[in-house]
Amino acid sequence: MKIVLASPNYPQLRGNTITVQRIADNLKMLGMETEIISTTDENAIHTFPAADIVHGFHAYNFYKFLQKLDRQPPHYMVTITGTDLNQDLFNPDKREDVLASLNGAKAIHVFDEKARALLVKEVSGIAGKIFIMPQGNQASLSGVSLFKKEPDSFLFFLPAGIRKVKNIPAAISMLHDLRQHYPQLRLWLVGPVLEEKEGQVVLELVERHKEWIRYLGQVPHEDMGSVYRETDVVLNTSLSEGQPATILEAMGYALPVLASDIPGNSSIISNGETGFLYKTRNEFLDYAEKLMNNNKIRESIGQAAKAYVRQHHSSEREAETLLKVYQGIVN
Repeated sequence: MKIVLASPNYPQLRGNTITVQRIADNLKMLGMETEIISTTDENAIHTFPAADIVHGFHAYNFYKFLQKLDRQPPHYMVTITGTDLNQDLFNPDKREDVLASLNGAKAIHVFDEKARALLVKEVSGIAGKIFIMPQGNQASLSGVSLFKKEPDSFLFFLPAGIRKVKNIPAAISMLHDLRQHYPQLRLWLVGPVLEEKEGQVVLELVERHKEWIRYLGQVPHEDMGSVYRETDVVLNTSLSEGQPATILEAMGYALPVLASDIPGNSSIISNGETGFLYKTRNEFLDYAEKLMNNNKIRESIGQAAKAYVRQHHSSEREAETLLKVYQGIVN
């Protein structure tokens, strides 16, 4: 069986790219032939490669890509990745395309029950096509140490492509307040600039606070382990998420995560048990200060997070489940 995985912005280093590469690698281990294509490249293909099934990621972007093809694939399924569910579905200019994408799909993959419930509420007649499967986690990252934090510093790490939805300026602003009391605080940012205007805003902030912020640019995924190993706390300040691979990776490294309390993040983190979820600026500052001041809390949260990921986010189980879905569709 040949599976084509169609992802927006591939091979740009961002969540969807990490996800599709992990799935492709694990499907190959199960004996499947895979090919990954980008649905947002300006030079996107117009004739689809031969495949038994097409697996699209991000309902809106995938549907817009389908409209450019000379011939539609006979079978496709869709993974809901985050902004397609939380933003595009409620955008009057995009909603009809999202609905068409979902109605045409043979199966619809969501990461958790909240996403399923929202889809069932908003889109009639698709409940029977939806299946829930949490994101897998890619555990094997490079052991090479490429980055070193300053001695006696406390390092927050925010991995995210620079775009407005990631809310990076808010993270900088909140940490700036905290740093008035904790001069040892440092912040590293990793990720490509995905929106030029937002990139200018963030990079100007980095330059303004260069004594405590480093922008490491786009770090190859296989080298991210080197960053995680230096990190004390991982941040996610997003306004919208599907089920972020970076949080799962951090938890797999037994790192405490402080994240915005949005559906994609709360589907992974149990507040106060496997991480911290904040709703307000004051909550962020309270949790961040608690993590800075209490080694036992950091360690217990990190170990609970690692155990949770090991139990619930197996990449092998992810590939096996998808293969069964593919086979069911084709047969």
